[in-house]
Amino acid sequence: TRTRGRIRGPYPAPRVLLSVRDLQAGTTRGRVEGTESKGILAFKGIPYAEAPEGRLRFQPPRPVKNWSGVRSASRPGPVPVQPAMPIFRFLNAGAARQSEDCLYLNVWTPGTDAAKRPVLVWIHGGGFLIGAGSTPVYDGNYLARSGDIVVVTINYRLGALGFVHLDGLGKKGFEEASNPGTRDQIAALEWVRDNIEAFGGDPENVTVCGQSAGAMSVGALLGAPSARGLFRRTILQSGAGRHVLGRERADHVAELFLEALGNPRHLAKALSEIPVSGILRAQGVVNRKLMNARDLMAMTPCVDGQLITETPLEAVKNGSVSHIDMMIGTTLDEWKLFSPLDAALLRSSESRLISRFADLLPQIADNPPDPEEAVRAYREALRKRGSLTTPFEIWSAFQSMRVFHHPASELADHHEEAGGRVHSYLFSWKPAAFSQSLGACHAMELPFVFGLASHPMTRTFAGFAGSARRLALRMQNAWIGFARSGEPGHVGLPEWDAYDSEARATMIFDRECTLADNPLSAERSLLEAWS
Repeated sequence: TRTRGRIRGPYPAPRVLLSVRDLQAGTTRGRVEGTESKGILAFKGIPYAEAPEGRLRFQPPRPVKNWSGVRSASRPGPVPVQPAMPIFRFLNAGAARQSEDCLYLNVWTPGTDAAKRPVLVWIHGGGFLIGAGSTPVYDGNYLARSGDIVVVTINYRLGALGFVHLDGLGKKGFEEASNPGTRDQIAALEWVRDNIEAFGGDPENVTVCGQSAGAMSVGALLGAPSARGLFRRTILQSGAGRHVLGRERADHVAELFLEALGNPRHLAKALSEIPVSGILRAQGVVNRKLMNARDLMAMTPCVDGQLITETPLEAVKNGSVSHIDMMIGTTLDEWKLFSPLDAALLRSSESRLISRFADLLPQIADNPPDPEEAVRAYREALRKRGSLTTPFEIWSAFQSMRVFHHPASELADHHEEAGGRVHSYLFSWKPAAFSQSLGACHAMELPFVFGLASHPMTRTFAGFAGSARRLALRMQNAWIGFARSGEPGHVGLPEWDAYDSEARATMIFDRECTLADNPLSAERSLLEAWS
């Protein structure tokens, strides 16, 4: 329905709370008491597993112990151990209050009744190194209120503690020490299955949604048979199915990590006692050795043969997950978020641009073109879509395609061809003050999905135009609609056709929304020709 030009979903208003009992919910481990704001109940800092510290480091999560009485759920739990990254503080704003005792989740719901609302479980991003489910940008109050849905955000182990895989090194006591962070995510989804009905949610209608490393985590879950029955739909924002390590690479990372720790003789005892600062130092050493323009992350999920038995792409290709609905998309200028980490990029000359292509193409292409010809071809592709063609724009567009756009369309193609239902989007809204330097960069869509008022970035973009507020409503209703029924289309958008690998119908989220076939096709074709 439309009200004074604003698009609203046909969802009932939250009911008025009448008693303290409304603020409480029962879990399989004990009762919790939350808080209420604007008709929405928030339960924060609910433990879903034991603290993975001491001898539980690198091990699968263990069930949390029962508690007596009513546990307060008014404050988020500590965030996972992570390095300080001031430049990305909007993603790890809570890093000052971090702990290995981090396996907590947060729930926002319109009521602890028997309404069986759709459930949206959010897996945060941050390169598998930083972030938390309690970061302010992921506040679920607005989505829960406007969509009459239940929103859950989760923590999981990060960095070495979550994504160094020790099971392949043949060390006693570490036979199941693979994918700790992914196992945490599955344990959180199992908590949702077992408990969400007490929070007004429907355990049979769960959508797993994530951005960046969170979306890559969603992709990894597609390759884990034990996870597939825990959700019905997936939303992947700037992530796809490629970011899982093979066994050999995972073992190499693990060996380097132990080497950075001094190759302790009594491994189980040593790993249980090393201070967190030592873990972070060793993690930094490994990342500095292995991270480069081609391999952007050294610590990610891996195909271990026991939890993740096949790559996400293999699982999708063979139809193992064809019953799961998928919505997948990217932002137009993904790579520009990372330009502050590469100071020379903004001032890059033509010769430096050619040098960058010369260094990277032989690493990623089976038949690498001449670097100068590659630059010319990419410049022409950008010119055809009306983009600027400076060296900065060309490199940003190439990396955005290589790392984000192409993997997303690849996963969408395979899922549709295997019989899965897919909807695709491209977010291209740009803040007026930063239209060239940031553009529609990585993570720019987050305040639109969760609600503009909840995001610290809104202070940077003060004076949002009405068109941005309208776009936010349109996107929120799309995410809500998809979580509810698998259909993101609504009256505020053009008709949103399902994706197929020929037309590649894609919803363009911008000041005006349009449905386009095969966007960025010229740039995608170049990359495919070179690969």
